[in-house]
Formats: sequence, structure tokens, C-alpha cells
Amino acid sequence: MTSAPSSRARPARPTTRRHHVTEVRPLTALDGRPLTLVHVRGRHPPTRGPVLLVHGAGVRAEIFRPPSPRTLVDALIDEGWDVWLLNWRASIDLDPTPWTLDQAAAYDHPAAVAHVLAATGADRLKAVVHCQGSTSFTMAAAAGLLPEVDTVVSNAVSLHPVIPRLSTFKIGRLAPVISRVTPYISPAWGDRPRGLVPWLLVQGVRATHPECRNRVCRMVSFTYGSGWPALWSHAHLDDATHDWVRGEFAEVPMTFFAQMDRCVRAGHLVTTGAVPGLPPSLTGQAPRTDARFVLLAGQDNRCFLADSQRRTHDFLRRHRPGRDSLHVLPGYGHLDVFLGRRAARDTFPLILEELAR
Repeated sequence: MTSAPSSRARPARPTTRRHHVTEVRPLTALDGRPLTLVHVRGRHPPTRGPVLLVHGAGVRAEIFRPPSPRTLVDALIDEGWDVWLLNWRASIDLDPTPWTLDQAAAYDHPAAVAHVLAATGADRLKAVVHCQGSTSFTMAAAAGLLPEVDTVVSNAVSLHPVIPRLSTFKIGRLAPVISRVTPYISPAWGDRPRGLVPWLLVQGVRATHPECRNRVCRMVSFTYGSGWPALWSHAHLDDATHDWVRGEFAEVPMTFFAQMDRCVRAGHLVTTGAVPGLPPSLTGQAPRTDARFVLLAGQDNRCFLADSQRRTHDFLRRHRPGRDSLHVLPGYGHLDVFLGRRAARDTFPLILEELAR
């Protein structure tokens, strides 16, 4: 991975979490579901337009603000961007609900984009989206529901989910069994297994995931991938962040795993057919968006393989050659692209450069 540093002068004192001025705004999705937007400002007014950050499944907007000396939010603020973080219906800050990607695409992301544009007076915005925030956001963009978005930086997966063989077994065979006894699964059960089903799952994970003493970290790997661990390299996380993740994962509904299983079997995102305004397949036609896509893929990702983003890049290139870009990040996995102890040096400059293009 190579990237040129931004041409903008760095502030004399870089932004850190203690400089953040955070405002949580209520937001109503287009189907009436309550969401929130988190507006984060620094010491100075923004000099660039809005950037919307969208988290993955079973986490929350705070996933972009780990206890690191420098986070992506800090870096964006120092580059002059107006930073907004979305808690969509998958957020653990909201009441759990059996959501689908379709609902997020049709109801959550268009509402968030409209709110940010109205609040800032901008007519366009950029987005940094991760995992199922990325699949659902890309689904909305490809369906023509986000015409105001001009740049999408997508991490891990977008239109073509490709997962390890063990994950294929878990999502296709094990998840349907689990869904018969519980509507949700939660990595937080590692610390708080309330009930017989959570306790039994925790015991199974304890027996098969000996890679660390953090019980939530081990449950995360069982829930979301096929690695030991699955979403990051332990070498990439400092001790504070590894401990912090204990409070950053909670319920994810089995409805999501059922839809993702169908997508994996199809080789691309497919909709449930229950939400109007979305095509059955997101790859059966050219994407209905002018947004430029920047696809990031951790070479060592054990949640969604790097081929996920390679296939989406090939699809985009067939329809509009030369417009979109792909960056495979050596040594990185899934979430350590944002949480890694060296992410401020290795991955943030690339994100900033692409946003500034």
C-alpha cells in the first residue's frame, strides 16, 4: 500500500478526543425507526464539506473513536472535514430490532444523508462505510437512493460478499439452528451470558477459541468470521483498545445472517423483496449512482475475504472503467483498518487522500 500525504498543512496541535465537541442528534428513518446522528467538531470550524461515517453490524458509531492516541475522526477533523457518525438500526446504542440490509438501504441511509445536507447547507457529501454499513449503504447508492453522495470509501465488503469456508458452514448450517432458539446473538455474552442458550454458546466458544483471555473478543470471532481472532490481528491492537472492545459489541439479529447467507450463495447482494424501491439483485444492472467508490480490503481479513472487494471493483470497472479504485492493505484484517495501533500511519493517510480527490 502506498499513499501520498495530504497537501494541507497539519495543525500545530493535532486533534485528540479531549478536543471533540460531540452533539447527538435524534434522527427518524423513513419507516419511522428512531436513529441518531453524532456530530463531532474540533477546536476550529470545518473548512471542507460533510463526511458521514457508517459502522457495521452489532456495534455503534463509537467504533470509529477507539481509545487510541489518534483516531480516524481526529484525522478527518484536522483535515477540515465536517464529521458526522450514523447510528443506524444495527447500532447497539438503539433498541435491538430484527433488521435487514434492505431496511437500512431504503430507510436509514437516505434519511441520514438528507439530515446532514440540511444541517450543513451542503449539496453533496462523502461517506466512509464499514462492513454491513458498507453493504447497505452501497445497496442504497446502487439503487439510486443516494444521488447526493459523490464519494464512498468502503471497507471490507460492498456488493460481493466472499467469506472463508468455515464461515460458509457457520452461516449456512449453524446460524439456522441458532435462530430457532434465539432471535439474536451477542458477543457481549462472553462477559454476561444471561440464559441457557447464551451460556452454552459461550462454553462452546471457550473450547474452540483459546487465542486470548478477552471473552468478548473470542465471541466476536465466533460470531463474525473464521479467524483466531477474526476481525483484527492481536498484534495490531494495543492493550487499551483490546480491552475497550468488550463494551463495543452486542446484539445482532439472526435475520441479518439469513439474508447474508442468501447473498453469499448468490455471489452478490440480493434483497429480501420485502422493501419497495430496491431491485432483486444489485449487480443485474449498472449502479445507479455517480459516486466514486474507493474499495479497501485487508489482505488478511478473515470475516470477508479480500476477493469481496476485488469482485466489486471488477463489476464497477466493467460498467465505468477507470472511475473507481481498489486498495488491498497488506497485513490488515477487518476492523484493525480503523482500530489498529499503526492505522494513523498506514491507513488513515490513504483514506484522507481519496476523500480529497
